[in-house]
Amino acid sequence: MSPVGPTVPVVTLWDWLPAAFDPVLILIAVWLGWKADQFGKVMIVALAAFGGSVLVSWAISSLGLPWIAPVRSDGLTLFPVRLVAAMLWASGAYAAHRLSKR
Repeated sequence: MSPVGPTVPVVTLWDWLPAAFDPVLILIAVWLGWKADQFGKVMIVALAAFGGSVLVSWAISSLGLPWIAPVRSDGLTLFPVRLVAAMLWASGAYAAHRLSKR
């Protein structure tokens, strides 16, 4: 018997990790997080890193090239995971820069 309605994909931790460790996301978040002079700017940095990484991932995926965290219509994009990861990477860079100034 077939199930009634659409099936829901099972998302595991191994699906989340590539989205959180997207190299473009990390590069933008850490670089801009290091440059931020106030903690309030970290959210703006996270949004910029999120947007930049999604655009680069989408461009690479649309060319058919393999990528660690592709953005495509038939796969998981995990936008909330990417945004939280960008916030964590930017916050870590901001904190490291503040500690290195002491």
